[in-house]
This record gives sequence, structure tokens and C-alpha cells, in this order.
Amino acid sequence: MTMNNTWGYRITDKAYKSADDIIRTMVNAAGRNGNLLINVGPRPDGCLPTEAVERLHALGEWMRVNGETIYGTRGGIIPPHAWGVTTQRGNTLYVHILNLKDDALFLPLDAKRIKQVRMFSGKSRLRHTPSATGTTITLPMVPRTVDTIVEITLKD
Repeated sequence: MTMNNTWGYRITDKAYKSADDIIRTMVNAAGRNGNLLINVGPRPDGCLPTEAVERLHALGEWMRVNGETIYGTRGGIIPPHAWGVTTQRGNTLYVHILNLKDDALFLPLDAKRIKQVRMFSGKSRLRHTPSATGTTITLPMVPRTVDTIVEITLKD
């Protein structure tokens, strides 16, 4: 993807995507077993545009905190939905909530497979309620961040 509307540097192209949009695009790619190539076109003097540097810095800071949920993962056992995607490494499933207007999330996952459910940030445990077709996770509040991540440890 491009950070703005062109693959190379164009002095008049100031339509840069927000850092949040770039993070969401990267998370969506990871949750779909993809990779993301972010194009940055240097200025004629070889320096990167300030706007690009700011976005790369924000992406790097997000990855510093949340990179474990992306690096070395594959798309999770729950396919992508309108609310977001999942990534997975071994028995750890990361639920990336990108668009949810409620404080509860239904996952088509047998509760018998779940060992533990907690927020990735802060590691506070979350309540999950089983049903015949899956489990509902109760969040502490309606997600308002760029990516609210729930960490689910699955039983072997």
C-alpha cells in the first residue's frame, strides 16, 4: 500500500493515510495470512517526507507494544469478520477488535477449548459465557482504540 496516493514522491500529494488506518491495514493483512508492504517515496534530496516518518514512528511504537500479536503469527482459527480478525501462534489466539460497537463479542469457538481469556494489554482476565454455537466474551467497555486485543489461551 502507499502511505498517500502515489508510489513515488510527489510534492503535491499530501493525502497521507492516518497512522490508525495503516495499523488497521497491517492487522487485517496478518489476520488474513498476508504480508504488508508499505511504500515510502523519498524526496529528491533522499530524505523521507515528515508525514511518512511520523506514520512509520507511530507504527513502530504500536508494534513495540503489540508486535507479539503480529510477528510469527498466522491467521487465527476464527475467520475474519466485520468486527476484526484473529491471529494465532500455537495455542494462543489473538482477537483483534477493530470495529465493535458493543462491550461483548460472540466468537464461534467451543468454550471447552478455552483455557483462559484476558486483555492483551494489562492481562486482566475476561468473563466468557458459553452457548451451543460458541462463546461470548464480555469486555470492560466498548472498544475505542485502534485495535483492542483479546488474548485467548486454548487447551491442547
